[in-house]
Amino acid sequence: MSQSRYTLKSKATNEYQAKIATPFAILGILIQEDQLTDIRYLPLNTRLLSPQNALAAEVCKQLQEYVVNPNFALDLSLCAIGTIHQQRTWQVIQTIPVGVTCSYSDIATLLHSSPRAVGQACGANRLPIFIPCHRVISRDGQLGGFMNANYGFPLTIKRWLLNHESLSA
Repeated sequence: MSQSRYTLKSKATNEYQAKIATPFAILGILIQEDQLTDIRYLPLNTRLLSPQNALAAEVCKQLQEYVVNPNFALDLSLCAIGTIHQQRTWQVIQTIPVGVTCSYSDIATLLHSSPRAVGQACGANRLPIFIPCHRVISRDGQLGGFMNANYGFPLTIKRWLLNHESLSA
């Protein structure tokens, strides 16, 4: 997704059940029924929103714990809707330990897929941090993309998350 589409998407305000501050972005929390469905990275100047229900409060609590301690075990009921390939990719990504990265190519080899398809699955991830696609990088050790972007705000977030987790390794 281009940065301009990202900005347009982030302007929606009445759909969130919470918006919490982190050092790298405001996290917009979306919940349907009793499951977390989306976490969106919003600009740092976005207005905060207190949790609107108990699950939103728990999501916020866990994300705040992660910001303090990247080894905190995130544990929530997730609603990760995607294709079979996306689901398989996200399952592999969830096995990457804190402080460790894996290349798009390595994941593609495990899944008998292509690095581009893995990158597309990462870009379709609506539950970042819980499904830590920021831990997936290029084979050459470069960041690769993040949130379907190769520059700007998304890569600043990916860099922050990786640096945060490397401090705990």
